[in-house]
Amino acid sequence: MTETPPFQQLLTMTDLLVPAAVRAAATLGIADHIAAGATTAAEIAHRAGSAPDVTGTLLRYLVEIKILETGPGGEYALTPLGDPLRSDHPQSVRQVLRNDGMIGSITLSLLRLDHTVRTGRPGYAAEFGRDYWDAVNTDPAFAAEWREQGEAADQLDKQVLRWDAGKIISEYDWSGVDSFIDVGGHLGSLTMALVRAHPHLHGTLLDLQNVSAEAGRRFARSDVAERVTAVQGSFFDPLPTGKDVYLLSAILADWSDDEAVLILKRCREAAGATGKVLVADIAMPVSGPGSELQLRSMMPAPTRTAEDIERLGAEAGLRVSWRGPATAVRTLIEFTAH
Repeated sequence: MTETPPFQQLLTMTDLLVPAAVRAAATLGIADHIAAGATTAAEIAHRAGSAPDVTGTLLRYLVEIKILETGPGGEYALTPLGDPLRSDHPQSVRQVLRNDGMIGSITLSLLRLDHTVRTGRPGYAAEFGRDYWDAVNTDPAFAAEWREQGEAADQLDKQVLRWDAGKIISEYDWSGVDSFIDVGGHLGSLTMALVRAHPHLHGTLLDLQNVSAEAGRRFARSDVAERVTAVQGSFFDPLPTGKDVYLLSAILADWSDDEAVLILKRCREAAGATGKVLVADIAMPVSGPGSELQLRSMMPAPTRTAEDIERLGAEAGLRVSWRGPATAVRTLIEFTAH
């Protein structure tokens, strides 16, 4: 048997056609259109709003790679391999693979891993010309997806929190706190969990346009609507003053050291002499160089330690006033101004 030449092995390893075709199918919703009864290239192209000739070529290629199959009359149908591309599949992967979705688009950062290796920064901006969080939080094209995520979160158990975020509720002494601000609080699950667990608390969530709007809608339809508020803002700008605790949960890992110091400074400025800054950052699990490269292509600092967080706090003019129990994925540190 003739061994495949190294150059051919390299070209095969780096061929983008299969992933590009599958992601195109996910982005165009081809599996959904077939499931809804479109079985010809013309029908599928009409529903997808795509060019009929190229759509037909894509469909034939999806047959070659066993995502689709054809029936006796040439009609297209999904194979078991293609079924998870349906939006309503129990193990749907469509959102992960959509080039125009929040989750799928950030994985495209890997296409510019060279930028990450060269600069230490995520590849998204090099590929798309803008920061990921700015894109998904300010572009109206992502507003509907935020709403879907908010409605899905409402269906979960009220106490389901990921990445050991429950430690923020149970390990920190909230008894002397009246008000807190969840800085970059995303869809508000932690904000609501905190005020449910501690009925004396009043919480404010601050985040950018799209996500803060959806958090506000979630708050309005919740059982704690009178004690939670969502406001639009950036943690790179001056923050609302007068809160007892400024909470940063799973925020700093998405930003470089310089950016993280600026975020901490904004919290310090708003907290003043009497407020606290509570940092509950995450350290993503890494199983080897491959997983670390994937993470680094999307976020600048996925594995900071508690010592790293304390160093950044000191650079921001903060001193440690309490250290909570750390887990493998979560630190919990209270700071006050020097």
